[in-house]
Amino acid sequence: MPGLPLDELQLTEKDSLTGKMKTLPALHPQKKTERSFVLYKPPPKGKDPALLEEFLERATFVADDLDWLLALPHDKFWCQVIFDETLQKCLNSYLCHAPRKFDRGADVPLEVNDLQRRIHRNVFLTFLRMSTHKESKDHFITPSVFGEILYNNFLFDIPKILDLCVLFGKGNGALLHKMIENIFTQQPNYFHDLDDTMPTILQVFSNILHTCGLQSEGAADAPQRLEERSRMTPGDLPLQELKDIVFYLCDTCITLWAFLDIFPLACETFQKHDFCYRLAAFYELVIPELETAIKKRCHEDSRPTWNLLSPPFSLMLDLWRRLSHSSKKAVHLFHIVVNQLCLQPILESSCDNIQPYIEEFLQVFTSVLQERRFLRDYDELFPVADDVSLLQQASSALDETRTTYILEAVKSAWEGVDRRGRPAQGLSLTEAGPGASATLVPRNTEELERFQEEDPAECAGAAAAPVATVSGVELDSLVSQVKDLLPDLGEGFILACLEEYNYSAEQVINNLLEGKLVASLEKLDRAMPRPVKPDPTPLVTSRYNVFQNDEFDVFSRDSVDLSRVQKGKRSDKTTTKSLLNDKSLVTEQRERYNQYSVVVDEIPEPSGAAGPAYSVDYEDEYDDTYDGNQVGANDADSDDELISRRPFTIPQVLRSKEQEEEDGEEEDEEEEEEEEKEATKDHFVQDPAVLRERAEARRMAFLARKGYKPDNSATVLGGAKGHGQSRETVQERRKKEASKGSRANHNRRTMADRKRSKGMIPS
Repeated sequence: MPGLPLDELQLTEKDSLTGKMKTLPALHPQKKTERSFVLYKPPPKGKDPALLEEFLERATFVADDLDWLLALPHDKFWCQVIFDETLQKCLNSYLCHAPRKFDRGADVPLEVNDLQRRIHRNVFLTFLRMSTHKESKDHFITPSVFGEILYNNFLFDIPKILDLCVLFGKGNGALLHKMIENIFTQQPNYFHDLDDTMPTILQVFSNILHTCGLQSEGAADAPQRLEERSRMTPGDLPLQELKDIVFYLCDTCITLWAFLDIFPLACETFQKHDFCYRLAAFYELVIPELETAIKKRCHEDSRPTWNLLSPPFSLMLDLWRRLSHSSKKAVHLFHIVVNQLCLQPILESSCDNIQPYIEEFLQVFTSVLQERRFLRDYDELFPVADDVSLLQQASSALDETRTTYILEAVKSAWEGVDRRGRPAQGLSLTEAGPGASATLVPRNTEELERFQEEDPAECAGAAAAPVATVSGVELDSLVSQVKDLLPDLGEGFILACLEEYNYSAEQVINNLLEGKLVASLEKLDRAMPRPVKPDPTPLVTSRYNVFQNDEFDVFSRDSVDLSRVQKGKRSDKTTTKSLLNDKSLVTEQRERYNQYSVVVDEIPEPSGAAGPAYSVDYEDEYDDTYDGNQVGANDADSDDELISRRPFTIPQVLRSKEQEEEDGEEEDEEEEEEEEKEATKDHFVQDPAVLRERAEARRMAFLARKGYKPDNSATVLGGAKGHGQSRETVQERRKKEASKGSRANHNRRTMADRKRSKGMIPS
């Protein structure tokens, strides 16, 4: 049987003063152990032995106290957590002063790092135990009471949760997500606190804008002072103020990104305050100005002769990397909100309830279309076209006009800018001034490696693109940069180093000066010359055209038939006139057709033995059968047409000139005979009346075939009055009177006759 929850548990113990037994709740101030927790302080930046000893002593106390706290039983732990104020101050001091992963670390002894990791682990385990209301089936707290304990005793609040995410989020994302989700689930008032915190978070953006001398839209609610009329840009700020702004911006962006990445359910609360638009507008104003300010500062500090490892340039590089990191996290922050509120619900929901999420997506991007720099950087990391394609697949009722407008705005933001982005390679002294001859490098590679340890792309801003292989003039320029500083190196060795370090001349120079090349480069000969480029493929062997491998291709054949080669214009070139004059084919065919004109009625029998085809004894029963019958003897027609043959006509194309003249004379005679016959005919114009009668007859015959009756209007009209009418006129008038109702008057005549026959109308 499980025990009672800790909030209902009563414990009986002996009073140390009176010696009597007394009963107290398990959660009571008297159950707390008197112990003073030491505040945490970060490791010293210098190498002063006294400061290091002080830190080690203080950190050891903190680590031991937390070890003691974590070893307490369930009830003792919660009494110490709730009623010991020094414990909460100790935990708060660590959250405030613990080094972030993007802070510059100093070279500290190994024991300092080990002690720092120990404290880091104990603090995380302490907060993890504080966020768990049930440790086992016998040790637990009622969920509702647990939420009240957290909220009323300020064990957790929004600033603490933000610090927990930025300190412990890397590597503990799943556990930290479960921990924060349990806190917000058991105590919903934290959502209200987050909503109340949002104006403060947005005020951070306004403070940065005000410090930089920038003015966001709608930010100036109060009248502007006269002394503030002159606009100050970040480039006019002192170096320390510029450094503070960049550090503050970096801390803010990374903290917000870590919180939303661990706990995406807070995105809805963020968007209630129009967070996406405010973030994009802030990004558009601040990031370009700070980039310009850092470049300007580097330009002003550059000198013809300077030390590569001087602190000012190392500081500028650190500011540039922090700014790039901040811009990248700001873009990621925007994407987390869009993905949580718009894209993820579309992927998880059915087609019936996705329209509000699509509308939210379109509304968010429509509000930030004027921020061209932000759109470019966002589209570089998260292509907007891919998100729009997802919406098109999810809904057939997508507003194509709005999506096209958004895509065109993104495309317009890229105009004049390389689509691959602007590489953030640090600050090159080619921008710093004519007196510079080297490149800005970090103080040491350990700093860069530590900065990139957590995330390989930490130093690459949102506008940075993957480093592409360079060649040609750009590669020669990088080689000359390294060779100007280190002339003893061979160009082949320099090329190998550039390829190893992604063609970054800064890293190559720094690693060469500090002797920290990778093992593969250490084995190479430093005087190695540049490899000779192989000759391009000869034109002869790479020749490919329509004459490839034909009979005249001298490049692929050893021998060519010269008889088929003609130089100059051919003398016997065939022309149209020569083809028409060529009558050889006509001559050949004339002899053939001349044989057809010879008709032989009887075939003479050759002398000597005759063949079977011409035998005299040829007999045929069919012929003998009809020999005695006089077929056609009584016909009136002459038999000339039966026995006569049609004269053979030679084709005109095969006739000779004499035959054509004879045929022409015969045709002339026939034409004269026809003309004589035509002359005998009477060509007088016929009588028009006869022609009209014939036409009328044809028309009447046509109408009769079609079933039409002739017009009898003249017959119905009849003759003049008083002279009598013909029989046909009387009949036609009677038919017209009877059928009058079929066309007009609505059968009035028929109905009148009917009434008259019934005696209704007197006759």
